[in-house]
Amino acid sequence: MAEHIPAQVPARAPARRLVIENCAIATVDADGTEYDSGHIVVAGGIIESVGAGPAPAGLADVARRIDGTGHLATPGLVNTHHHFYQWITRGLAQDSNLFNWLVELYPTWARIDEPMVHAAAAGSLAMMVRGGVTTAMDHHYVFPRGAGDLLGAEIRAAADIGVRFTAARGSMDRGQSAGGLPPDFAVESTEDALLATEAAIDTYHDASFGSMLQIVAAPCSPFSVSTELMREAALLARRKGVRLHTHGSETVEEEKFCHELFGMGPTDYFASTGWLGDDVWMAHCVHMNDSDIAAFARTGTGVAHCPSSNARLAAGIARVPDMLAAGVPVGLGVDGTASNESGELHTELRNALLINRLGGGEKALNARQALRLGTYGGAQVLGRAAEIGSLEPGKLADLVLWKLDGIGHASIADPVAALVLGAAAPVTLSLVGGHPVVEDGRLTRVDEDAVAKLTRGEARRLAEITRARLNEPGPAAG
Repeated sequence: MAEHIPAQVPARAPARRLVIENCAIATVDADGTEYDSGHIVVAGGIIESVGAGPAPAGLADVARRIDGTGHLATPGLVNTHHHFYQWITRGLAQDSNLFNWLVELYPTWARIDEPMVHAAAAGSLAMMVRGGVTTAMDHHYVFPRGAGDLLGAEIRAAADIGVRFTAARGSMDRGQSAGGLPPDFAVESTEDALLATEAAIDTYHDASFGSMLQIVAAPCSPFSVSTELMREAALLARRKGVRLHTHGSETVEEEKFCHELFGMGPTDYFASTGWLGDDVWMAHCVHMNDSDIAAFARTGTGVAHCPSSNARLAAGIARVPDMLAAGVPVGLGVDGTASNESGELHTELRNALLINRLGGGEKALNARQALRLGTYGGAQVLGRAAEIGSLEPGKLADLVLWKLDGIGHASIADPVAALVLGAAAPVTLSLVGGHPVVEDGRLTRVDEDAVAKLTRGEARRLAEITRARLNEPGPAAG
């Protein structure tokens, strides 16, 4: 069994009232309300009030008062696509496109086990959370036989760090012998994948307001999953009332694959298997034509935009401005750190703006749209916009206080532009449901040095196992 990272500060109930004052505030509400100097009052893990100037006089039971001078308060960042296990395989296949990258890395990924996944999840989560993420999502789809409880390993890591977590129970059942991309020993049977997904939902999914853990049904991609698994997973998810997630339209090679195997493009294929709807979101969606975008808008299907990963694998530039104009819900994703080694979501704000301007001109995306993608857009995509994604009374107190009065930002008058276009801003405070998970740039609940040591050790162990076994038959899947 994987061990928990040593906790530095035990979890405790949030203070009766926490008051933040004198900071700039970008609420990211429907009107884009901002305050040059304002206040936020948190009570019982919920935002009680947000407004201009100091907090109301006479507040009772104020346990902590924070002077936010020189800071910008925003909603916590929401990550909508990731593969935590890749944290221990960063820096490999540096000059490959998606398909060649997958072929090179699948034999290594098929050797993962529970301690490796726990360490990788801890590293991935630690990096994101210390950079302003308050809601994390992971899509795990590699389940070698005998590897242990891989989904549980991720869930324990998220609980240790204190982040809100959406765990997508992925699956692959189309190996190379069936015309798929992954090796046969890296896939499950269709029945086993469906049973395991249902068990994960029954064991872990919490649909209540303020839930810290939700489960998603998430077959991996058209080139690694059978049509039967796609259809049955959609039926299962809707019977259980959970969301659906997969990869879609990521590369031109995928488009060709879908036409050769199914006689249609990815979006039409998804429609034929029940995979368009307001309970579905797709990762990447780089190669979408007008008809595809219209179908997503008509059905409310969401998109996880992963600009750095798309650039790393030379997949192309997603048409995010066109998606937003059509009304498609769009959030941001880190994607796996084998294709985005930084592992940070706050850098995706800047990269989303820059890459979309390369594709669509200087007005394709602005700083406030980029911030919305990383906050409210992500909440929409995860189906949690009523709870998180904006700073409004009644919503969960998931918020970040960014320090913008240092050398990297002090000369930028517009705080939102400083956050999005400037250097990575230090996080002075990050709250999840009113609980501090970051203070003064450091995680509050785990030892960062212990996480780094753990991930380094497990990365070396995986590399050694792979080198020793690469020419031997792989472990059986299931």
